[in-house]
Amino acid sequence: MKAELLYEGKAKRVYKAEGKPGQLVLSYKNDATAFNGEKKASFTGKGRLNNEISSRIFPLLKENGIDSHFIERLNETEQLVHQTKIIPLEVVVRNLATGSITRRLGIEEKTAFTPPMIELFYKNDDLGDPLINDQHALFLSDVKVSELEEIKAKALLVNEQLRRIFDGVNVTLVDFKLEFGRLNDGSIVLADEISPDTCRLWDSGTQEKLDKDVFRQGTGDLLEVYQEILTRLEAVS
Repeated sequence: MKAELLYEGKAKRVYKAEGKPGQLVLSYKNDATAFNGEKKASFTGKGRLNNEISSRIFPLLKENGIDSHFIERLNETEQLVHQTKIIPLEVVVRNLATGSITRRLGIEEKTAFTPPMIELFYKNDDLGDPLINDQHALFLSDVKVSELEEIKAKALLVNEQLRRIFDGVNVTLVDFKLEFGRLNDGSIVLADEISPDTCRLWDSGTQEKLDKDVFRQGTGDLLEVYQEILTRLEAVS
């Protein structure tokens, strides 16, 4: 199914899909990075876990009217997706305060955001993915004002559905990062992945961290907590 390698990022390799114009194969890697790539490690089995988790979440979102690039899971570490032109914006939705926002703005840890807070970051590794405002986003990308509002509205809808999914497995969705891309017809859909790499997830009872923060902070076993998320999702899907 895989043909030419088009791109290799921190967490995935992207290939043309052989004999399928307009489609790509995403191959999930075992690498983990944090702090804009300053901390790196490899965990055998991480790619499988992220692929399996994303491959369960995207169809659940689709059932609730949220389109994405996802087509199907191919095997343990690969999925078939529609080719998109990635919009160079990272959209972060925050339900509770933790991480960088508490340091930047002096907000107390675990402060609830009602309504959820949206932040935009410019997707540029050389610049360290800086925080930007709407005017920056319009200048730095090809999105129109109406499309930026569409992206924000979709991000909030994703938040509603993800909270419902994770609430059902006793997990609190603290915050998460989304990326969007354009299909060939110009329409904007959800892209990239949704996994413990891109979401902050806490056990609803113990507040134990079940995401990449255990690697960032050196406080737990990354494979163990990712497997816990997959096991809980498997039990309800």
